[in-house]
Amino acid sequence: MNIICLQKNLKQALNITEKIIGRNLTLPILNNLLLFVDKNKLKISSTNLEIGINSSIIGKVKSTGSITIPARLLTDFISNLPNEKIELKTKDNQLEIKCKKLKSLIKGLSADDFPIIPKITEKPFIKIKGSVLKNSLSQVVEFASLSGSRPEISGIYINFNKNLIKLAATDSFRLAEKNIEINNNSKELKNQSIIIPQRTIQEVSRILGDEEIDVEIALSNNQILFNLGSTQVISRLIEGQYPDYQQIIPDSFQTQLIVDRNELISNIKIASLFSGKINDIKVYIDPKKSILEILAKDADIGENKSKIDAKIEGKEVEIIFNYKYLLDGLNNIFSDKVIIGLNTSAKPVVLRPVGDASYTYVVMPIKI
Repeated sequence: MNIICLQKNLKQALNITEKIIGRNLTLPILNNLLLFVDKNKLKISSTNLEIGINSSIIGKVKSTGSITIPARLLTDFISNLPNEKIELKTKDNQLEIKCKKLKSLIKGLSADDFPIIPKITEKPFIKIKGSVLKNSLSQVVEFASLSGSRPEISGIYINFNKNLIKLAATDSFRLAEKNIEINNNSKELKNQSIIIPQRTIQEVSRILGDEEIDVEIALSNNQILFNLGSTQVISRLIEGQYPDYQQIIPDSFQTQLIVDRNELISNIKIASLFSGKINDIKVYIDPKKSILEILAKDADIGENKSKIDAKIEGKEVEIIFNYKYLLDGLNNIFSDKVIIGLNTSAKPVVLRPVGDASYTYVVMPIKI
């Protein structure tokens, strides 16, 4: 292979593809990137056997061919070159790199040993704006379970319906659901549910960045494809049945309140400095005084009490939270005010943005 391309474009493609690569001692080829030149493009591919990423850049092709090169070394090397034309040329499983007066050789491995990244030939069944997808995914992705004991909740649940995409994630202590309304005329889109690994969602969000592009999604043989224009992310799906999480979301409340989101976050952060070993803070809601009171106490540190004005309807209630779980939900709500629905001190608590019914966050209280 022999191709000339710009350092800026090559650096961007390397940064996109190398992030999923770790240090693999069993299969050293997985530490490498596949460089493949065909027609007028250089395609760079990476895989960790769960996720595959392909990213293409345009260049002046002198000859086609392929090679695999250690990912971190190549990425770091190209990142330190000036934004000039770079010539890449292979010879005897080595990559020769020329840039202005610089010339280097990097030893590689044969492309024949690189794992095959599945190709999804099915037509995309949905197209969605990248910014909408990224923002929606960010509101749920961090709440998937980190434990491998229940694989089905270690991923992100997605339900595709005619004019609605439903995203959900839970670790059994908290749960987030995001609904995305879409204008869909595709006959390919059928009511179907899948579970996507958390890492895949994180990579898609990272690659999207701030770019305003359309994302096409296709499914085939327990694999999903996110087509982001010059980059494609292919991932396996998680097998299994996602729990019927909607049955734990209360549809009525004994107590509801509306409170300023920023003021609530600030007071919880202050209270957290005085919380105990289980990150507990006590919340007391007084409808008669229209006050939400936050109390944290630790025998070795001291105690803190703060009061926030709130619009409250219903009964008084005292409830204990893990402050981290409470903050996680509030930080993914983007309205000035938040509505909180409660029942007893042992029942799930619901947080929603005021004026936005598309997002629901559920947190379980601490039982003491």
